[in-house]
Amino acid sequence: MRTWTVGDVMTRDVVSVAEQTSYRDVVDLLVEMRISAVPVVDGSGRVTGVVSEADLLRKIEYGGQDQPRIFEGRRRRGERAKATARTAAELMSAPPVVVREGTPIAAAARLMDSTGVKRLPVTDAAGRLVGIASRTDLLRTYLRSDDDIRADVRNTVLREFLAEEADGVTVTVAEGAVTLAGRVGRWSSADLAERLTHQVAGVVQVRSSLSYDLDDRNLEGPVGPFGTY
Repeated sequence: MRTWTVGDVMTRDVVSVAEQTSYRDVVDLLVEMRISAVPVVDGSGRVTGVVSEADLLRKIEYGGQDQPRIFEGRRRRGERAKATARTAAELMSAPPVVVREGTPIAAAARLMDSTGVKRLPVTDAAGRLVGIASRTDLLRTYLRSDDDIRADVRNTVLREFLAEEADGVTVTVAEGAVTLAGRVGRWSSADLAERLTHQVAGVVQVRSSLSYDLDDRNLEGPVGPFGTY
C-alpha cells in the first residue's frame, strides 16, 4: 500500500538565498515573491538555515540598541545580534528544521506542529534543498478527487490485501468520506479493510457496514503436538 510522502506534495520550484546574500536583498526577495521566509543554502546547495520576517524585524525592534543589557538572556542576546546583521548567514535561524523528501506526510505534519513552523525545507539524502512544504501543501492530499480515492481503496486495499474477498465489497466515496458495504468471509477481513482505508491519502472518514460469515476474534489457533498454538 502506497504511503504519500512530502516529495509527492512539496513545491519543487523553491526560492532560496546564499549565505552571503545581503539583508536588503533578502527583504527585496520576500516582498517580490510575497513569501514570509526563505531557506539559506551553502555553496553545495545544503540548507544551513532559514531567514523569516521575524528575523528581519530584529533590526527594527532593536535598532540603535547594540549593547546588551544586564541580565539579558541568551535568546535576547541572539535576537539583538541580528539587529546588526548584514548577510543571510548572520540573520538566519539555525540549525534549520528540515525534512527529507521521503518522509511520510503524517510525520511531516507532526514535526511542523511540534516545532511551530509554517513551512519545511525539503532535502535529499545529502542535505541539499530540493523543495519546500507548507501547511497548505500537506493538505493537498485532501483535495484528491473521489474517483481517485475510490480507485486507491479498490486497488491498494481490497485487491492487494483481500484479493479473494474484494469482489464482495462495494466502495462509494463522497467528498472524501468512504463507505464500505457488502460481505466478506471473516470479521478480521472487515476490520482490516476499514483500518487500511483510513490510511488512503485524501480519506476524511470511513463508514463500514461490512458483514461477515465468521467472527474469528476469539478463535483458538490450530492444535498441534504440543497443544494449541
